[in-house]
Amino acid sequence: MDVAVAATGARVFDAQRAPASLRVVTDTRTLQPGEAFLALRGERFDGHEYTAQAVDAGASALILDRESARVPGVATLLVSETLSAYMALAAAARERFQGRVVAITGSTGKTTTKALLAQLLERRYPGRVLVAPANENNEIGVAKLLLAAESDQEVLIAEMGARKYGDVAILVAMAQPQIGVLTNIGDAHLEIMGSRERLEETKWGIFSLGARAILNLSDEASRRRAESLSQAPHWFSASERVPQVPAEARVCAVVGRNELLLGDASGKTEAHAIDVRLPGAHNRANLAAALAAALDLGAPVEMLVAAIPFLELPEGRFQRIALPDGPRLIYDAYNASASGTIASLEAFGAEDAPRRIAVLGGMAELGEESEAMHERAGEEAAKVVDWLLAGGELAAALARGAARGGLPKERIVTYATNHEVVQWLREHTRRDDLVLLKGSRKYRLEEIVEELRGSNES
Repeated sequence: MDVAVAATGARVFDAQRAPASLRVVTDTRTLQPGEAFLALRGERFDGHEYTAQAVDAGASALILDRESARVPGVATLLVSETLSAYMALAAAARERFQGRVVAITGSTGKTTTKALLAQLLERRYPGRVLVAPANENNEIGVAKLLLAAESDQEVLIAEMGARKYGDVAILVAMAQPQIGVLTNIGDAHLEIMGSRERLEETKWGIFSLGARAILNLSDEASRRRAESLSQAPHWFSASERVPQVPAEARVCAVVGRNELLLGDASGKTEAHAIDVRLPGAHNRANLAAALAAALDLGAPVEMLVAAIPFLELPEGRFQRIALPDGPRLIYDAYNASASGTIASLEAFGAEDAPRRIAVLGGMAELGEESEAMHERAGEEAAKVVDWLLAGGELAAALARGAARGGLPKERIVTYATNHEVVQWLREHTRRDDLVLLKGSRKYRLEEIVEELRGSNES
C-alpha cells in the first residue's frame, strides 16, 4: 500500500481499512474479492460510475480521481488522474520485476511476432512467459501486463502500438525493456502521425532507454537509423541468403520454408534445416524476428528449430475456414495496412486453388497517400486473383488499380455492404474456390464469415 501511495502521490481515505498490498483491476466484471478497483474513463464509459458494483464484488480498495465517487468505509486512494496513476503503478511493478522484458513494435506484424516469440520461449521457460492476449498494446494494455507480472516469471513480452506521435516512448518509459524488436516501419497510421518522419521517430522510440535492438534488414528506415543506436543491433530477414550485414551483429534469415541461416558481419554462417508451415514471406519475416529475439535471450538454436513446425498464427491472421457447402475461406481481416495487404495478397497467390477470389474491404488511416495505396493494392491483387470484390470508402481506387494491373473489368465487382458480398459468393463460387477476406477492422469482414456460416448451418 505504501508503494502505491508513493508511486501515485495519492491522498488516502479510510487508510485503516486498506489492504497491505494492492492487486489492481479496472473491470468490475472480472474483479475478484480482495482486489483494488481503479476507475478509468474513456470515450464511452467512466469507471467512477461502477464503484458501488466494485465494492459489492469484494473490492478491498478504490483508486479514483473524483472524490464524489467514494464509497464510505472503503479504503480509497484519490489521485490526480487515474490513467496516469495506473501507469505509475505499472512502472513500480516493473521496477520490482526481476525477469527480462521484451518490447515489440512496428507498422505490421507486431502481434504475430509476439505470439511466435511466446510460443518459442515457452519451450525454454514453460509456464514462465507472460504475454498480453490479443493486441492490448496501448497504455492500459501494457500497464495491465506489467501489473500481472509474478516473481517466478522469466520473460515478459509487451506489444507496443502507436496511435499518435511519441506513443511508443511513453510505453517504453513504463516497461523499461531490455530488448526491443522493431518489425518494420511502414505506412500504418500515417494520417494520424502526420508524416513518415514522425512515424519513424515514434517507432524508434522503442530504443529510447537503450534496449538492445533487433531490426529488420529489409526495412530501409531501420538500416538508415541503426547507426544512432548505442550498441550494434541484431538483424533478421526473410531472404534466400544471408544478406550483407551492415554492422557487427548476428543476422537471422529464414530461407523459404526449409532453412534457417545464422550469420554475422565476418561472413561466418551456419545453416539449420527447418520446417516452416506459416504462409507468406511476411510471416517468415515475423518468425525471423521472433527467432532473433529468442536467440538473444539465450534459447538454444536446436530447441527453436524443433519448435518451428508447431507454431501457430494468432486468430484472424490468414485463418483458414472450411464451409461444408461453400468455398474455402482465408480470413485475414484482423487489420490492414497497405504493406500488410500486399503481403497477404502475395501469400494468397501462392495458395493452390483452381480459382482465387479476393474480397478487399479497404484500409484505414493512410492519410494523403490513401488513394494511391488502394490503387496499388488493387494492382497487386490483379497479379494473383481471378476475381476481385472491392469495398470500403475507396473501393473505386481498388478497382482502378486492379483494372490497370490487367484484371478484366468484368471480374472486378464493387460492393457497398458485407451482405452483398455474401450474396455474390453464394451465387458465383464453387466448393473448391479459395476466398481471401482482407480489410481494416472498421469494415467488419467477420460479418461475411458469420453470415456464410449461418447459411451453411441452416
